[in-house]
Amino acid sequence: MSRRTRTARRRPVAAAVLAAGAVLFPAVPASAASGADQDFVIEDPRITESSGLAASKRHPGVYWTHNDSDDGAFLYAVDSRTGKTVATVTMTGVGEPRDVEAISLGPDGNLYVGDIGDNLGGTWDHVWIYRLPEPAELRDQTVAATQFTVQYEDGPRDAEALMVHPKTGRVYLASKKQSGGRLYAGPEKLSAQGVNVFRPTGADVDWVTDGAFSPDGSELVLRSYLGAKAYDWKGDGSLGEPRRLSAPLLGQSESVTYTADGTGLMYGAEGTRSRVVRVDVEKRDGEGDGGKAPEGTKSPGAGAGGADGAGGGGEADGGDGKPTGTAGLVVVGAVVLVWLGLRKGRRGAK
Repeated sequence: MSRRTRTARRRPVAAAVLAAGAVLFPAVPASAASGADQDFVIEDPRITESSGLAASKRHPGVYWTHNDSDDGAFLYAVDSRTGKTVATVTMTGVGEPRDVEAISLGPDGNLYVGDIGDNLGGTWDHVWIYRLPEPAELRDQTVAATQFTVQYEDGPRDAEALMVHPKTGRVYLASKKQSGGRLYAGPEKLSAQGVNVFRPTGADVDWVTDGAFSPDGSELVLRSYLGAKAYDWKGDGSLGEPRRLSAPLLGQSESVTYTADGTGLMYGAEGTRSRVVRVDVEKRDGEGDGGKAPEGTKSPGAGAGGADGAGGGGEADGGDGKPTGTAGLVVVGAVVLVWLGLRKGRRGAK
């Protein structure tokens, strides 16, 4: 099925989700200042299914993204000051990508690209991760990438989140499931020879569409269609108690990344001229002098414009400190479930 046909089929439901979100969830205010690392719109007409975001370390204010299918081995560098694509990178040595869902920047200066989606419910016996150096110059170019074959210890999974720890360089994947999703750890070092087996860490996570480590590696943020949660990172792959974060409802909410300096979270979505919205990272109670709040402490402002991940049962803040109530979430959740049902069969194995 062509991209145009798929987009046309999704548009009515997407509009319904956006309309519901506009009523139930007030927009998260953008920072007053404009410029790099603030709200922007992806202007490139080629980018219609942005499914991952990664903040560049070499090029301040630039974000790497990609389409999630039927687009070839392309990565796009988008300048957050203008929303315009400033470089298109064509990966070589990776075959034909199948369902690219995530991108992350490792401490080794490499971009890690997750060709890990499986909308048929986990039917492919392997998926791939691509690794390539982040280009030193922002220009259209071809870059050789290394391809890694990945399997899950407990069988095939659909996944949309790939995270590289900023200190250890270890790669983690989160399976996408409404309930019973899991966090998986890759080997200490990926090997281009043979299969890289990803094993469950013991942490259960629900309906994850993307994730990101904080720049210091102390926290992991996981995004779902209806919100985002932050977890203290234990180092062994286990997670602290989740804390609900402020997160905008953007229709098909597919991506999240920290700004390079760690002061903000950038939330993105699929769609033509899709928005990327910044939410400032607020310190938790007890932080400020190197101290850390007890696990489970809610971030100041948490819930303003966001909700727990699907199935979390949280309530959104109506902007005046009063929750809009779970009934509103049920309405949005029902619409999203219908939408996801339409998406489920839109792509088959290639």
